[in-house]
Amino acid sequence: MINEEDILVTGGTGMVGFALKNIIPGAQFVGSKDYDLTQEQQVSKMLTYYKPKYIVHLAAKVGGIKANIDNVGSFFYDNIKINSNVLEQSRLHKVEKVVSLLSTCIYPHSAKYPLTENQIHLGAPHFSNFGYAYAKRMLDVQSRAYRQQYNCNFITAVPNNLFGENDNFHLQNSHVIPALIRKIYDAKINGKSKINLWGTGEPLREFTYSKDVAKILLFLLKKYNGVGPINIGNTNEYSIKYVVDEIFKIFEYECEVFWDTKKPSGQYKKPSCNDNLTSLGWEKNNYTNFDIALKKTCEWFIINYPNIRGV
Repeated sequence: MINEEDILVTGGTGMVGFALKNIIPGAQFVGSKDYDLTQEQQVSKMLTYYKPKYIVHLAAKVGGIKANIDNVGSFFYDNIKINSNVLEQSRLHKVEKVVSLLSTCIYPHSAKYPLTENQIHLGAPHFSNFGYAYAKRMLDVQSRAYRQQYNCNFITAVPNNLFGENDNFHLQNSHVIPALIRKIYDAKINGKSKINLWGTGEPLREFTYSKDVAKILLFLLKKYNGVGPINIGNTNEYSIKYVVDEIFKIFEYECEVFWDTKKPSGQYKKPSCNDNLTSLGWEKNNYTNFDIALKKTCEWFIINYPNIRGV
């Protein structure tokens, strides 16, 4: 039996933290304004104060394609420090279990599809986010090393492209869905007849709703004690153009879209396999329908605009 008050969530003010707070309101949630996790003394202070038995580690320095390219060094350095500090201090404070969130960007650019967990360290990640990707890989490596040397129950989960309420909707530094929502909504309220979007719109992506990820992380906290990472994403694929069309429908708005093919599109596709998750008892139909989840996210955006992260 896991009590809510024994759980500490880092990155608790972000999108997945927001979703978790709706499920386990009795847990402890901390954000970057509370503690600077790049500073080990701050992490020690945090754990001394909260005394958690379990940690859901979500905190990270993140961004979309442009942010990853422009800040490759700082993304690597800051995430390495955050993750290393959280795991080391969790060991020293004898935290019973840590569940850390990774990303499918850790997979090699040359990986075979569908992406299976045994391929993660078999090649270099895509150039567009290699700093962030390698830092996340090291989170897996450190979790395994601490399990081997110290018998720490540190596990890692690999989602795919996340979206949902309380995401970061900054035009340059957010992921694909929040960036598209923001750009299309701004175009609507400003009466624009044309918008420019990066790439071709053809790449396929798997998207997972933040509330589903929150439920899965709690599921893993109870059910999974394995050595390696476990894929947790929804495996249905949608093109970027499909997402754009759906957002236009939700906002009841139309305008011309110019696809700037000189800008990077990212990898064409990276479907993942979540068989290890479903083998634990998670059902594929537990995922929220994409169109419904996208509609809920857009509706939340409209209600809360402009008092939203990144706006």
